[in-house]
Amino acid sequence: MTDTLKVGAVVLTMGNRPDELRALLDSVAKQDGDPIEVVVVGNGSPLPELPDGVRTVELPENVGIPAGRNVGIEAFGPGGSEVDVLLFLDDDGLLPHTDTAELCRQAFAADPELGIISFRIADPETGTTQRRHVPRLRASDPMRSSRVTTFLGGANAVRTKVFAQVGGLPDDFFYAHEETDLAWRALDAGWMIDYRSDMVLHHPATAPSRHAVYHRMVARNRVWLARRNLPLPLIPVYLGVWLLLTLARRPSKAALRAWLGGFREGWKTPCGARRPMKWRTVWRLTRLGRPPVI
Repeated sequence: MTDTLKVGAVVLTMGNRPDELRALLDSVAKQDGDPIEVVVVGNGSPLPELPDGVRTVELPENVGIPAGRNVGIEAFGPGGSEVDVLLFLDDDGLLPHTDTAELCRQAFAADPELGIISFRIADPETGTTQRRHVPRLRASDPMRSSRVTTFLGGANAVRTKVFAQVGGLPDDFFYAHEETDLAWRALDAGWMIDYRSDMVLHHPATAPSRHAVYHRMVARNRVWLARRNLPLPLIPVYLGVWLLLTLARRPSKAALRAWLGGFREGWKTPCGARRPMKWRTVWRLTRLGRPPVI
């Protein structure tokens, strides 16, 4: 058993799923190996009663998913430095197997270039994995593990050295594409990302459009993502492809109106620091099956 890497966990909650949160924390406590220290961040809401030993942070307002998770990272010291690996878990998820943390320790210990692991999300009732939860273009077989170019925000493990080197999630994104922003920066710094089908988080199947701000945030953050990270010649190509894909999906008039409003907002508002990836990173993404134009 590999137990040299210290593992922590960050759980973000809005306080509206106390039973699911408690079940998740119980599943974390049952993990094999050394105990996992957990911080629960209340994102603009008071926290319910939690098990002894769980760290807590209550934010006075909802700061969004990436900023809330960044608060959780800092609860483990600057950049999460008190631990070697951080798990990020949705508050309505659950770890059905007791060896997930141990598999993470083994994976990171065996591969010093591995920076991020994306878990497989499976519906607890049916066991199925939605296509959108497989972070690659060839997503028809969710049981195939592979190197990938992004990861799932509420079902992953990150080596804290990644945060020390490239920083945390982009606070201003609030919701959508913050994982890809971090993934691209990590890949540009030389880290690798794995999708592991044997590391499972149970989570009810949902539609991303359940969030009222979905279409606007997705479009705005897509523009910010490109402006922040892509070499200048690729920005219009990447955004042009996504505009065409959005139109091809024939969204409702209301959804398209929100999407186009977000697209305009992404051009008119500050996107944060621009750090374009190296061209060798573009080639690396291409070899991994997802060139940064789609």
